[in-house]
Formats: sequence, structure tokens, C-alpha cells
Amino acid sequence: MNDAVRAIILVVDDAPDSLRFLTDALESESYGVRIARDGETALASLRAELPDLVLMDAVMPGIDGFETTRRIKADPALSRVPVIFMTGLSDTENVLDGLAAGGVDYVKKPIVLAELLARLRVHLGNARIAAGAQGALDASNRPLMALDATGRVLWTTPRSADILKQRFGAGAGDQLAPALAGQLLRLIDGEARVRHEFAGGRVEFAAVATTAEERHYRVTETLEGAEERLLAQRHALTEREAEVLLWISRGKANREISEILGISPRTVNKHLEQIFEKMGIENRASAAAAAVKTLSQ
Repeated sequence: MNDAVRAIILVVDDAPDSLRFLTDALESESYGVRIARDGETALASLRAELPDLVLMDAVMPGIDGFETTRRIKADPALSRVPVIFMTGLSDTENVLDGLAAGGVDYVKKPIVLAELLARLRVHLGNARIAAGAQGALDASNRPLMALDATGRVLWTTPRSADILKQRFGAGAGDQLAPALAGQLLRLIDGEARVRHEFAGGRVEFAAVATTAEERHYRVTETLEGAEERLLAQRHALTEREAEVLLWISRGKANREISEILGISPRTVNKHLEQIFEKMGIENRASAAAAAVKTLSQ
């Protein structure tokens, strides 16, 4: 028995004959089947327990399949479930409406069972791959998030969720403040970061990837003194040596560092000699490179 036969399919259709045919056909292939005869019932069923995939009739009384799917995709708790439309509508416009609403595919009525089963296998496999990738990110606790083209948060990993909630009052499904969203959407992968200062620290956003539907960002929170503590711990430095090394990593000259820290340039130089000895390096360029590497990790 392969993984697909253990999938749960929610079939949404107002026609009893269609429901009966699909239920019998899917159960004969060892799929678990749940049914809903309208959009409201489908949404309630999804919120009670997520299926692995939804087969959605396009035309139904009340909330039609297009609107039901838009509501599914607008809810972060439901949006990852793939939706395949079933439609007797063959016009290209209707097909595009289904895809625009968030459907991953469509099949025409009357249903050709072999075609439907093939499409189920493909989309269930893709959904499992996506879920596995998201699970790996969550487990690694990397501070990542994704936005859509309007600045709405599509998903977050646990660490970035904490930062967004605490610093911006936002979470998955929420729209970021227009000013911040605009800055982030203008970021290009690997280029400058967006920095948000707050009392006692800052949050930085860096663009890491862009797809047709999602823009991914690394979210980094730095609390006041955290970088100095990390450098001191990682390289066995004193507090003052760590402060000097931090400013070296930011490209500051000895005289600038002396003004920032309120010590003489000669004292800065003495600290540098100790830093070089403890880190086993010979010059400030190497020290700066090592500090940047430590902080980036």
C-alpha cells in the first residue's frame, strides 16, 4: 500500500449522483472520503479536520466553488490544502477563474476516473513534498517568512512568527503595515536589508528567494549587547575586546572606535593586539572577516 491510498479527500458537490459515483470510485481505490454538499459545509468540514485534498464542484447553490476556494486560500490554517475543480464549464474563462481562485488543477465533467486518479496522485505527491519542506524549516527553527505580492504574510517559521508578533503585531494571514510591506517588496535577493529599530535592539529583513507566488525573507532580531556577547563567548574575548571587534567588523577605524567607546586610540590598539592573539590571526581584515562570519551564524 502506498502513501496515496491513505489520503483523505473532501468531495464538495451538490449533486447526489455525483457524490455517490465519486465516493464509490475513490473508496474502491482505498482513499478515505468526506463529503459536503455546499460551500459553507465544506469550510466547516475543513476547519474541523484538514483533508489531504479537496475535489471542488465549480457550480453550486449559495457559495459557489470559486468563492469557497477563495475563502480556503485566504485562511492560513486551510490554505495549504490543494483544491482540484470539477466543472462542466469548458470555457477558458471558467478554467482561469478556478485557477485564479487558488485551484491547482481542474477536471471536466463527466469525470473520467483514470484521469482523476492520475491528477490526484500528482497533486497529493506535490502537497506532501511542500509539507515536508515546511516541516523541515519549522524543525530547524530558521527565522523565515513568506509574503505575497500585496505584503500579506503567507507563512512563517516559529522563530520569525515570534518576532513578527512581538514587534509588528502580525502573523500568518495578516497584512503588514503599508510602509514596511512596500520596503520589503522592493528588496532584491541578496541586496540591502530593511532594518527596523526599536528600544533595545533591531529587526532586519533580508530577501532570500522569490517565486511567482511567494517572496521569502530571513528575519533577524538583534537585542542590544547580543552581538558583543556572542563575539566574546565564541572567541574568548573580554567585554571591551568584543566591543572593539564588533566595530572593527563594521569598518570603523581606531580613532572612530575610540570616540564611540570613550577610550584612547592607543587603548583600542592594545585591545586589538589581544584580539589578534586570542583569535590566532594577524590583521584587522582577518579579524573583521571572522567577526562577520560569527555574527552571520
